[in-house]
Order: sequence, then structure tokens, then C-alpha cells
Amino acid sequence: MAQPSVILATASYDHTIRFWEAKSGRCYRTIQYPDSQVNRLEITPDKRFLVAAGNPHIRLFDVNSNSPQPVISYDSHTSNVMAVGFHCDGNWMNSGSEDGTVRIWDLRTGTCQREYESRAAVNTVVLHPNQKELISGDQNGNIRVWDLAANSCSCELVPEVDTAVRSLTVMWDGSMVVAANNCGTCYVWCLLKGTQTITCFEPLHKLQAHDGYILKCLLSPEFCDPNRYLATAASDHTVKIWNVDGFKLERTLVGHQRWVYDCVFSVDSAYLITASSDTTARLWTMSTGEAIRVYQGHHKATVFCALHDGAESAPS
Repeated sequence: MAQPSVILATASYDHTIRFWEAKSGRCYRTIQYPDSQVNRLEITPDKRFLVAAGNPHIRLFDVNSNSPQPVISYDSHTSNVMAVGFHCDGNWMNSGSEDGTVRIWDLRTGTCQREYESRAAVNTVVLHPNQKELISGDQNGNIRVWDLAANSCSCELVPEVDTAVRSLTVMWDGSMVVAANNCGTCYVWCLLKGTQTITCFEPLHKLQAHDGYILKCLLSPEFCDPNRYLATAASDHTVKIWNVDGFKLERTLVGHQRWVYDCVFSVDSAYLITASSDTTARLWTMSTGEAIRVYQGHHKATVFCALHDGAESAPS
């Protein structure tokens, strides 16, 4: 089975994962996921595997196979897994769960190598581009930096007491981090290096982006430069695109009929994929803000999407 140059997948509360031809909108593969709902989808850097985070398992599927069975299952969490991500070389995976832990896994063997206690349900985890720190956000409003070399928490902050941090995103060059919460607010910090090479947070901006829940915030990737954008997806049925230079609203993407749970930029930020509880995913062109493709086939809320349209990162 030839590997497509663009891999687009969506997950739904209908317990399926679907793979789509991005241009035509045709669904070419469906994986049944009967055990639980899917809480997050991610594609490995080498484009070979798709990871689905459920309750409480994480499952790894071969992108280039028609087998409905996972290649590996990662089984140490005890509640919903809300976040997954990868080291740039693809050797290990990080995860965050409502069981209050952040974990690091050997991607090939499925063994849990490290565990960090957040003491509250973890909603979001991102890997700093330096590949040496994980940043987590939890239901109690805590943001923590986990220093992988020191194997400990190196920084804690609470932008808004008792307000859940729903989503975190880090600029590709490590210069900025954004945290979005349940009150529609984005907190923005510059990331500074301290004398001990520990990341320090310097407050930059507070953005009241939406009136409802923000379900995903995402900074644009490297090949978007010199323009830098922040996308926020929310319960008000919209996605807003903000210019990071001054946080001016550039566009509001309107078309979904219900909550927008997830969004992901194309590698050059010319396009954005969104997933909504109206059962659809959509492809938007950033130049006009129009939806140019609708991916229809799920029977319940389409809550997560994963896209890999860049070059493969060769595993080391």
C-alpha cells in the first residue's frame, strides 16, 4: 500500500477513526475503535503510524496497512488519555491523562519509561522544541514544566485560579507559549532561558478570544514565517485566527454548526483543518477564510483531527 503524501485522519464519538483524501474529501479507510471514545489523534514524525488516545489505553496503528488491529497498545494510564506527542526523532512518546500523570513511553516497545505526578487531571501536554522539557496544563489551572534531564518539575504557574487549562501550544522556535482556558481566555508568555537553562515565563499578553470554552489553541508552524498566527477553536462554533504581532484578529472561520474541538495547520499554514461536534471536519484556506472541503461520514461528533503534509522525519 503506497504511503500518501498527505495523511489526514479524524476521530469521532461514533467510535471510528477515518482516513481521508485531503483534496477529494473521499474516506479511504475506517478503523473501528470500540473500547472507548478517542480523545486525541497524532501522526508520528516519520508518517508511518497514527496514535489514538482513549480511555485508558493509547493505541498505535499502521498508516500504510489495512489491518484494523493496533500494532502496539500502551496500557499504564488508569483514566482518559487527553494528550499525546512525540520526540522529534520518533523514539519516544509523551502523554497526559485525567489520572493526573504525565508519562513518557518507548514508542517501539510500548513500555512506560517515566511518570510525573501533576496532582490534577491533565488536559494538555506539549513538548518544548528544545526536546528537553514537557509543559502540561491541568483541570485545576496549573501549568508545569517538566525538566527531562533533571527528571523533575522545574516551574509551576497558575494563570487563573480554579480555571482549567484546556490547551497549550509552543511556538516552533521556543520563543512563546500560549495557554487557553475554559473562560475563553488565552494567556501568552515569552519563554526565556534562565541561568540554569530552565525555561522562564515572561508575561506578554492576555487575550479574551472567545465567550465560551476554548477547546484548542495552536501556533502556526515554522514555514509560515515571517507571518505568525494563533488559531483558537471554541464552543461558539468558530475558529479565530490571530496575528501574533499584536494579537490582532485576522479572520473568523464560520461554518461549523456546533462546537469546534480541534484544528491543525498545514505545514505552510496556507490551510487549516478543523473538527466539530456537527459531525464534520473542514478544510479552510487561510487566504480567504473559506471552507473549501467538507469531510462527511462520521455519525456523531467529530472531535479530533490529525494532519501530516510535510516531509518525513527519518527515525534515528
